[in-house]
Amino acid sequence: MDLNEIRKEIDGIDRELVQKFEKRMELCREVAEYKIKTGMQVLDRKRETEKLAAISEMAGSELGRYGVRELFTQIMSISRKLQYQLLADKGVITGLPFEMVPNLQKSRAKVVYQGVEGAYSHAAALQFFGERAKLFHAKTWDDAMKAICAGTADFAVLPIENSSAGSVSDVYDLLVKFDNYIVGETYVKVDHVLLGLPEAEISDVKLVYSHPQGLMQCSTYLDEHKDWAKHSTDNTALSASQVREAGDKACAAIASEMAGQLYGLKVLDRNVMNHRGNTTRFIVVASRKLYEASSNKISICFETRHENAALYNMLSHLTYNGLNMLKLESRPIMGRPWEFRFFVDFEGNLGDAGVKNALRGILEEANYFRILGNYYTDKGRNVNENQ
Repeated sequence: MDLNEIRKEIDGIDRELVQKFEKRMELCREVAEYKIKTGMQVLDRKRETEKLAAISEMAGSELGRYGVRELFTQIMSISRKLQYQLLADKGVITGLPFEMVPNLQKSRAKVVYQGVEGAYSHAAALQFFGERAKLFHAKTWDDAMKAICAGTADFAVLPIENSSAGSVSDVYDLLVKFDNYIVGETYVKVDHVLLGLPEAEISDVKLVYSHPQGLMQCSTYLDEHKDWAKHSTDNTALSASQVREAGDKACAAIASEMAGQLYGLKVLDRNVMNHRGNTTRFIVVASRKLYEASSNKISICFETRHENAALYNMLSHLTYNGLNMLKLESRPIMGRPWEFRFFVDFEGNLGDAGVKNALRGILEEANYFRILGNYYTDKGRNVNENQ
């Protein structure tokens, strides 16, 4: 047989496979109807495990057994997704426990941010809520989350990701620790400068204060001054405050120019950052399960079984329902070595049918699942260039 003849034979087999696949999916519809009537769960792990083992043995070679197992794993996955869709169409899948509101009540809201006045978190809170909101600060991110739980704040503003330094891992952990939900996000352009006392010069500097990420974002500049000691602080604005309190020309801070103005410091050098255009994404968190009608981004977290293709199977629910994933993050699970919790951002609104189908599928198949929030994003185009 020449190549064209071989391809024609393959095409014929493919047509048969498509016909058989469609027949199988019709039977899966009947299975779904039965499960709806009897209240059975869509996922039957014992049945699937036994079925895959039996099908694998039908193959005549080791390579064939592996390929057949992978093929039927995907067929069964598609079958489950079809069944979830039918459950939604029949009204078996109920609405999600989130309240849709026209808009967040930003005016005169009580808003907590971590750090002190002049911190980038302070700038993010002002940017999102405006000057009419009642802003106050907490010492730690944990304290900010507790303020929402206690009702002393309506919202908290927390950094979640930086364009050069990466994710803020501790904040991801807090989203699991507390029963709070993301309701918004905003982006602030990070523009660090080197600050010192009014009478100081660069030649006087021997010690630099900043947040660990501030030090990381200016690492190239600091490497050029290897004789400078570095000291980590809770945030960049606090660094400026500490330099002011120290009253020592040898002390400098890496922080925003706004922080320098607030604490009476002068700019010793502006060219300190590794990358210009560095941006931090902040999330806005509330204790209530709210989302705006215009929300177009969803954050979830889940844990999977520790087995082959478990993560792939979870994410395939997004693919099947035509949902675009924006970010995937993992965090170790405390007390369970080498196991991880996954955080996923994707486009969508909780009112969309495809979103409901995808979330139901992940809920049914994950060991742990939680919707962290649904909120509006313009994917970073709202960066305030003046910050």
